[in-house]
Amino acid sequence: MSTDKQEPRLDTTEGHSPAAPGTQSYSTPTTLPDRSNPAPKQESPFQEEDTQPRLRTQRQQTTDKRGKIEPPAVSPGSQVWIDNQLPTGLLDEDEAPPSRWFKLSRPMPTLKYKQEQGSDKLPATPEKNVAPTSPQPEEMLAPAPMPILGGLELPSPDRTPVATPKKLEVTPQVFAKRPKGHSRPQHLRLLISVILLALIVLTGGSFTLMHLLAGGTTNPLDTTNDPSTFAQTSLNARQIDELHHLSTRMSAKQLAGLYVARMSLDEEIGQIIMVEYDDTYYSDDLNRMLTELHAGGVIMYEFQMQTAAQTKGDISSMQQHAKLPLLISTDEEGGIVHRLINIYPPRPSALDIYNTGDPQVAAQQGHKVAQDLLALGINTNLAPSVDVALVQGPGQATRTFGYTADSVINFAGPYIRSMQQDGVIACIKHFPGMGAAEIDPHKGLPVVNRTKEQLYQTELAPFKHFIQAKDKLENPGMVMPTDILMPAIDPVYPAELSHTFMTDILRKELGYDGMTLTDALYMQGVTINGQPISMAQAGVMALQAGNDMLLGPTGYVQTLDMVNAIKAALQDGTLSKARLNEAATRVIALKMQRHLMPAVPPQI
Repeated sequence: MSTDKQEPRLDTTEGHSPAAPGTQSYSTPTTLPDRSNPAPKQESPFQEEDTQPRLRTQRQQTTDKRGKIEPPAVSPGSQVWIDNQLPTGLLDEDEAPPSRWFKLSRPMPTLKYKQEQGSDKLPATPEKNVAPTSPQPEEMLAPAPMPILGGLELPSPDRTPVATPKKLEVTPQVFAKRPKGHSRPQHLRLLISVILLALIVLTGGSFTLMHLLAGGTTNPLDTTNDPSTFAQTSLNARQIDELHHLSTRMSAKQLAGLYVARMSLDEEIGQIIMVEYDDTYYSDDLNRMLTELHAGGVIMYEFQMQTAAQTKGDISSMQQHAKLPLLISTDEEGGIVHRLINIYPPRPSALDIYNTGDPQVAAQQGHKVAQDLLALGINTNLAPSVDVALVQGPGQATRTFGYTADSVINFAGPYIRSMQQDGVIACIKHFPGMGAAEIDPHKGLPVVNRTKEQLYQTELAPFKHFIQAKDKLENPGMVMPTDILMPAIDPVYPAELSHTFMTDILRKELGYDGMTLTDALYMQGVTINGQPISMAQAGVMALQAGNDMLLGPTGYVQTLDMVNAIKAALQDGTLSKARLNEAATRVIALKMQRHLMPAVPPQI
């Protein structure tokens, strides 16, 4: 940066503002010297360092091509006022000075000044660092006296010059302090500009957020397409309402993600576990699983549902003590799988419904089972089974809707639609299909040696149909896999522990993005290469494969073991936090979609 002092500017403006009250200037009339041969430039003893702020008016300047300030052309003999500003009291504020007056922006050179005065001695240098005085209000309002400058008294308001003896008064320049409360217009304009810019940015951000949530790519407001348009019109009533109801612009999965992001690790892990309990009442052990381990669901069996009143009371206690609403489930298929046998009379099995030949019977039974479950407070039915019966296996005797994929689709469809229409979550099972299994997974691992083409054409067909059904009521709320080995697709892992089945086929090929719930992880079919694995280890493997909710831990101790195993897997990297987040998000999203909890952002 240059260290040369910048020369003062030359002000030729005819309309000057009066000097600040109490300010005195040094001036003398003179004949403008011939600038073709200027005197040598010397430091003027009268030029003091200006340490006080000034109020300046707009000046007219002329510059040459190099940006250097040039003085205006003035004819020789013109009278000029040499000063930095006009003296106080010279003119009224709304009057312009005569055109023959103008001031130079700096004092005359010292040598020229001595020649004009006819003296070889320089006048006394005024004292520096004179403390500025602040005028009193009376002084500020009173007209300043006409100073004697260079032998000519400044014109009075009637513009009549008065000749006086030549006298040069040298006094320190004193600048009046700015009165209190006097604002700076420049600062006020800057503040207003900053505020307006902030409002524009915030308003534009609101438009962008609202429009992105709507999925649009163009301007959400109906404004002109002129690219020069910067300021947008105000929000209308509809747009304001949409900003106040963001939940209507977000999917349940997006809202669920907000909940998961605010959960502690214990709460998040608890939400992906559906617990079992051994008691016939709401016990302290069950209470600890809900309040301390934050279980996301509970499954009930017939021995725990003795009467309607007792069942309703226990379920009510569960929901009251849980931080988030619970998935309360049971297996009410009918026939030999009848969990409500102590409260309601027997109901027909899936095979009985198929044997009627009337899909409307399936619809009627779907409505009936939904009403019975809801009356007790059960919101999830782990049914129907959509397996295609290919053999008379011990676990499939009466649990299927026929012997072909089409018959299963034709009867299970109305059953699912009716049940979910009434408000109960349906869970189709046992993915990828166990109609050809000859042993019960509770007692061992079934192995189905069918070709890949056969499996896709038969066992997987009902699952594909309901997952991709255009009727949303036929889309299952859950899919339950089971322990079955199909070497043609995965020769090592049982289906529910297989990444190939749970992610590559179910998610990617069939397009299922809903929640999955494992079969009970304590079953004997949970083995790898013939070796059984612990329930906690099975839970981690199930999450790695792509499952969302884990069924099996019974009681506080087993549930705590499952929680600790998941934490250890997160710590050593065998399970990613992203996979856990995805699973918990699907659980919360299902609860929102089925109105178990409000589909709104979490409250602070």
